[in-house]
Amino acid sequence: MNSNVEAVDLYIGQGALVHPSAIIRGFSGKANKIYIGDQAYIGADVQIICDDFHIGDYSKIHHHTNVHGYNPCKIGHNAWIGQYSIIDCTGGVEIGNNCGIGAHSQLWSHIKYGDTLEGCRFLSERSLTVGHDVWFVGHCVVSPITAEDKSMAMVGSVVTKDMKFNQIYAGTPAVSISQKIGNQFIDIPIAEKMKRMQSYIVSSGVNLSNIKLVQSEDGFNFDDGFSYFCISTRRYTKKLTPDEIMFMKYLLPEKAKFIPSEM
Repeated sequence: MNSNVEAVDLYIGQGALVHPSAIIRGFSGKANKIYIGDQAYIGADVQIICDDFHIGDYSKIHHHTNVHGYNPCKIGHNAWIGQYSIIDCTGGVEIGNNCGIGAHSQLWSHIKYGDTLEGCRFLSERSLTVGHDVWFVGHCVVSPITAEDKSMAMVGSVVTKDMKFNQIYAGTPAVSISQKIGNQFIDIPIAEKMKRMQSYIVSSGVNLSNIKLVQSEDGFNFDDGFSYFCISTRRYTKKLTPDEIMFMKYLLPEKAKFIPSEM
């Protein structure tokens, strides 16, 4: 049991690592619920001060990052959160799967400080919602917006308005530049994805007979010893075998990202 993690309801997954210098607790004492997924990593001097915190499998929070607030903070699978970042969940934060938050970025869900009795007009809390495959490249400052799937903010962006699907943003305040440089994601045919994945299996050093690639989840089998990876849905049958874990770590962060499929 990690003595630096204080929660009434605590789950720390298989192979997860919480650095001894990290502090994880509730806003005023023990957290109500802390969930840290399988093979996740919480780095040195990270502070998570949140009553309801959830982070998925293979996600990483690097050193000196601060997560704080009294509303829930939910982060999906395969997240990469760079060092010295801030995630404020005062208004609530939900971050999807496969998201990247570059070093020194700040994600905010509230604005408060000025004396309202004296007439300060700025006092609000609003949820920050980040979809799947979103990437804040680094040194980004993000207001409580909605970032749709596959959107991206270039380094140093100040994001004050919603980010649309697969659009790339830059500047202060950030605006879409996709008409000039294109989108973050392009379409790749299934056959090409299959070919690349087959080469990744060979290069990863895992036992080839333990990993199976399929084009549809109809080919999944949760009862045998194989790990199935579906190319079309980016889901896999999570078995937590040594070869599966090795293969997942080989794929992350830039080759391919898969999330567990429910039975």
